[in-house]
Amino acid sequence: MKHYRVVIIGGGLAGCSAALHVSRRGAKVALLERGRCGAQASGVNFGGVRQQGRHLAEMPLARRSRSIWGGLRELVGSDCEFVASGHLKLACSVKEMAELEAYRATAKDYGLDLELVGPKAIRDRYPYLGEAILGGSICHEDGQANPRLVAPAFARAARRCGADIFENAPVINAWHDGRRFVVDVGRECLAADKLINTAGAWGSRVASWFGDHVDEDVMAPNMCVTEPLPFFMKPALGVCGGSIYLRQTLHGSVVFGSGLGIADRDRLRARPLPAVIEEGARKAIQLVPRLKNALLVRTWTGIEGRMADGLPVVGRSLNVEGLFHAFGFTGHGFQLGPAVGAVLSEYALDGDSTTDVTGLSINRMVHGHVHQHISCPLHHTA
Repeated sequence: MKHYRVVIIGGGLAGCSAALHVSRRGAKVALLERGRCGAQASGVNFGGVRQQGRHLAEMPLARRSRSIWGGLRELVGSDCEFVASGHLKLACSVKEMAELEAYRATAKDYGLDLELVGPKAIRDRYPYLGEAILGGSICHEDGQANPRLVAPAFARAARRCGADIFENAPVINAWHDGRRFVVDVGRECLAADKLINTAGAWGSRVASWFGDHVDEDVMAPNMCVTEPLPFFMKPALGVCGGSIYLRQTLHGSVVFGSGLGIADRDRLRARPLPAVIEEGARKAIQLVPRLKNALLVRTWTGIEGRMADGLPVVGRSLNVEGLFHAFGFTGHGFQLGPAVGAVLSEYALDGDSTTDVTGLSINRMVHGHVHQHISCPLHHTA
């Protein structure tokens, strides 16, 4: 039985980042992915690299992750089309503007600088916006990247550092035999000192093998992309409440997301819904009227884990020492993924992390009973 310092279950962005950070420190690590790295939620999301609007429990992770995004080319050999285009959150009422202002004051405590944009400035700077927009808040540090590229780039970089990356290797079961973790992949078993669970929508299933029983639902964010258009929209756009979000890629296509499709976790299938696509397109046009005559060329969705309070589970197992979880990102894990992997590597190799993730502990979800968090009205799925 091959023995590793760390075995990781799940090859999304968080898992691939964990593999890279562990291997960069010279520890022997294996990553097991049932399909291809980044093929599930990490590869089919909106591509927003957003700190603005984060729940405060996520903010330390988001801040650390942004520093990793900024050095992506040096870390993984590609910038994965990351660009700090800015993220503009829009308000349609005086109440929503007050929410943006309150959030700006709170975010400043975490070193996040947000600029409020009033009614006149919003028209001057962003003349393509619809008439309903009253103002907004822009985070110039935020931006966007190509989700198809990021997790595979982390996986390749991890492999170059000595990690064993096993794709098309579904995990059948895993347990702790009193001395070590044993992970059964059917054709063989792997042994490990530490185990990291980044199994996405299947993360709660892996956790249950070790007595960490939490409820994890699934969701399928509905995504669309237009034909390439002349470039006009630099920042990614969101709205208070999160009902629609848009970004224009460097190639000109406008990606937007709104509503949910259908996800079948057991059959590994997800599909968008025509009525949801139509409603999303209507909202996109209302927000950016010049999209009215744009051709929609593709729509898609994927399977994403969802927790009842909208926050992921990140941190130690409640029951088994040496087991660490990160799952249930509820549609907003893309920006966090690089830092989640770094934090998990620190837990596995050092026993603790320099980044505070206590607000994301599985503790709050014990037996499916959600402990209340401070609400965040700006929180959304992009």
